[in-house]
Formats: sequence, C-alpha cells, structure tokens
Amino acid sequence: MECDQPQGAGKRLDPGFRLSVAVPVHNEEQTLHELLRRIGNVLDGVAGGPHQILIVDDGSWDRTPELLEEAARKDSRLTVVSLSRNFGQEAALSAALDHASGDAVVLMDADLQDAPEVIPTFVAKFEQGYDVVYATRARRTEGWGLRLCFFLFYRLQAMLADTKLPLDAGDFGLMSRRVVEQLRGLREHPRYLRGLRSWVGFKQTAVPVEHPERRMGKSNYHLLNRIKFASDGVFAFSVLPLRAATVFGAMAAGLSGSVGLYLAYADLFLGKPLREFTTLILLMIFLSGIVVFFLGIIGEYLGRVYEGLKGRPIYVVNKTTHYPASSVADSARDHETRELRSVKHG
Repeated sequence: MECDQPQGAGKRLDPGFRLSVAVPVHNEEQTLHELLRRIGNVLDGVAGGPHQILIVDDGSWDRTPELLEEAARKDSRLTVVSLSRNFGQEAALSAALDHASGDAVVLMDADLQDAPEVIPTFVAKFEQGYDVVYATRARRTEGWGLRLCFFLFYRLQAMLADTKLPLDAGDFGLMSRRVVEQLRGLREHPRYLRGLRSWVGFKQTAVPVEHPERRMGKSNYHLLNRIKFASDGVFAFSVLPLRAATVFGAMAAGLSGSVGLYLAYADLFLGKPLREFTTLILLMIFLSGIVVFFLGIIGEYLGRVYEGLKGRPIYVVNKTTHYPASSVADSARDHETRELRSVKHG
C-alpha cells in the first residue's frame, strides 16, 4: 500500500515528541554493541525526546542478556524486555509494540542490514503526515537463488492476498502511535505483522533502501524458518488456496469422467477391450496426489484455527529492565570515583 502524496497537511514534530526504536534480538552478542552505538547516535540527532531504545531479548542463550544489562545501566533510554524463551521473530515484534512508549515506533532487525541511519528519513516522512513509513529493498546482496525466491514470493503473495501488500517490504519501518494501538488489538496467531500493518490502513508510503550483507554474527533465520514465515504470509491474508481446491477438484473430476467415457466407447464401439491399466493407474496417482495436496492446504488453515482457539498469549515476559536517568548518573559517578581511587593508589 503506497500513497505518493499524504492526504491533508503535514505536521511539525512536537517539542516533546518521543521516538521508540524497537529491536528483537536473539543471540546477537557480536552485533549488539555496534547496534546500540549506531541507534544512540541517530537518536541524538532526532528532535524531541527523551527517546526510547527498546530491545526485546527473544530467549538468547549467549552473552546477549549480560551485555544488555550492562548497556541499560549506562543509558537511561534503553529498556530491555526479556522473554521467558524463544518465541520467534513475530512474537518478539509484538512484544516490542506492546512495550513501546513513543509517539512513533520504528521496528528494525538487529543484524544491521536495516541501517539505523535511515530512521531520520522515516521521521521526515512522518512529519509530512504519513502514519506508516516502510522500507523496500532497493538492492539485495543474497545469492541469485535466494533473490529469485524473494522476488517470486512477494509477487505471488500480492497476487493472492485479499489486502493490497507492498512488494519487497520488510518489517523495517516507522508507525505512528494510532497504528501501533490498532496492531496491539490484533492478537491473531500465527502472526504476520507486515501484512497486518497494511491491513490497518491509514496513510502509508515507501522508502527505498539498500539491503547490505550481514557483516557481524550469524543469521538465526534458516530455510525452515523462511518457509514457515512465507506460508504464514500467504495463509493469513488469502483464502484463494481453498478456492483453488474446488477448481482443481472440478477439473480432475471432468478429466477422469472424460477418460472413463472414452474407455467405455472404445470397448463398446471400437472393439477395444478395457486393458488401459497404465492409463487408469496414472489417473489414480494423479487424482490421489491432488487430494493429498489440498488436504494439506486445508490442514494448514485448520492448524491456524486450532492455534487461535487455544487462547495462549503470543509471548511470556521473564523480566523488564530499565534504569532511570538518575540511577544511570549515579552509576556513572560511582564508576568515575572508582577509577580515580585506582589512579591515586596505583
């Protein structure tokens, strides 16, 4: 969903404007320091404040929790929401939206392929009157096979979806407070937030950005995760696969009926006995394959209904860590005092 021009006049940022930059992390000890440094530098140049850096730790088992605790003691802008286990990317993004307190919220990944330096461009678009500003991939650096899969998926999804979904758009983007409040009220599970972001509407626009290679750490997103995520994106916003079952079923019934009529005609009028076992076997295999395929599709929809009926929460919070400015200042003074003492007695 994209609007070339916002409807209505733009708005100047209020002097008390607060921006939340929310990032889900999972085993990101190698990128965490650089991530926080770059986000902090960007927020230093954004008008208003105090701004919020919100990190959702999605069940990390490396040194990420320790590093986040240490960083929170040094920066009062940082809030850390630690989940009780690894619930997945979409659940962590939902936790970020639920705990973000800013007038606008930026969602981004922790791998630094989403460059924090693009955030001021999002804020400028927000100031022009847009409620949603999302990044589209202007250039990808993955291998040609993966790039082809991304290209085909986004276009297939757009073709099947009941809601108009933007092409090549990820989670990286800014949302106004009223959009965030709407998304908070949508508790469906499994979740596809970038689709829900389009579904809620409001004024939306795209910002083309490059998608550089990951230079630090390793991706936690593997092939099975990508397949599951792609299926969630299709099944959450389209019932066309179910309708396709009706169409293919009618076609298969017509084909099998035609073959049956031909075999009967050949036996009765052409003097050819019914010895077309190969044709019958191939036809049975074909029809069985169609039946099993669409039973699988129906099972995908039923599975999602089953997950929703359980009524379980999307995520469970273990703890929330935030140190107010006064506590951070006291900690800094204590650190300086210890350093001076060590110098005097050194």
